[in-house]
Amino acid sequence: MEHVILVRYGEIALKGLNRNYFIELLAKNIRNTLRSVPSAKVKKIQGRLIVNVSDEDLDRAMERVQKVFGIVSISPAIVIDSEIKTIEENAIEQVRSTEGIKTFKITAKRGDKTFPIKSPDLCCRLGEVVLDNIEGITVDLHNPDLNLWVEVREQTYMYHQFIPCNGGLPVGCSGKAALLLSGGIDSPVAGYLMAKRGVEVIGVYFHSFPFTSDRTKEKVIDLAKIMSQYCGKIKLFVVPFTEIQTKIVEMCPERQTTIIMRRYMMRIAEMIAHNEGAKALITGESLGQVASQTMEGLGATNAVAELPVFRPLIGFDKTEIVKIAETIGTFETSILPYEDCCTIFVPKHPETKPKVSEMLRSEEKIAEMMGAMMETAVAESEVVKL
Repeated sequence: MEHVILVRYGEIALKGLNRNYFIELLAKNIRNTLRSVPSAKVKKIQGRLIVNVSDEDLDRAMERVQKVFGIVSISPAIVIDSEIKTIEENAIEQVRSTEGIKTFKITAKRGDKTFPIKSPDLCCRLGEVVLDNIEGITVDLHNPDLNLWVEVREQTYMYHQFIPCNGGLPVGCSGKAALLLSGGIDSPVAGYLMAKRGVEVIGVYFHSFPFTSDRTKEKVIDLAKIMSQYCGKIKLFVVPFTEIQTKIVEMCPERQTTIIMRRYMMRIAEMIAHNEGAKALITGESLGQVASQTMEGLGATNAVAELPVFRPLIGFDKTEIVKIAETIGTFETSILPYEDCCTIFVPKHPETKPKVSEMLRSEEKIAEMMGAMMETAVAESEVVKL
């Protein structure tokens, strides 16, 4: 008898001729997340993936696998020979070893049609064997304390736990995008949601030292580490933004500085995206949440981007965003009291309905110097691989 993790995928099963591509990518992502678990081995069976793992590594492997996008549920299972006596003995032991149950049900599926007992007959036979060997237990087909699943394939898999996972698509199947990652609550959640749709995420963080401390940078790196549990490996670009930000504050109208700063962030993020082969940008903006996130503000920001800009939180309120942040484990890090560059130099009365034509006129004062400054910022970016 050995222990394995049964991995079930959802949307992937609906794919057509390219289904195997998605399955292979999911298997690759599982292997990557288990690279520090030496006993783990991933293989395909019909309609499932199987992770073979040692008993001592089982819990650690399950914790990691259930965070991989593309998986709808997992089950810790035992693997036994497909001999009826062996199946009966293990069914008895599985029910007997589960504490606190008074009712049970057997759900058997015969995937191997050479196995001589059909699925309904196997359910009845195993149920009878359990009743004959364990006192004080009864069958309940509708709401049992324990539902023991028995899948007869080339080997037999027996399990009774279904652990829900995040679903979605395997990271990497939908291309690559650059996430504007701050130290706040929203942007990590935005990256998480796009990764759930199969997007490989790279991070772009704008660091304005000494106005923002190195503790802020470490906070963002910590957020990216948490995200990598779901998104896989993340390359984080720490962009020196101090000179650009101070020049904007010095030479542009105060009301417009937030929007103009965002426009230059988008330009720099797009430069990095092109260098890295990314096909889109991602932000954590939510409509109406702050002054720069009005329709006009978002339109003025979008105007400088050639790539698509994904805003998965656009219709979320703060409570909904916080709930996801708490679930994925980024919230407590996000609320650490270290300012990022978006929270410094905030005007008292920021522009809420900016016009692109006015932004362009204001940017004319700095446009000539900004080209070289942006190139320098990209070239001098620190790259952190997580």
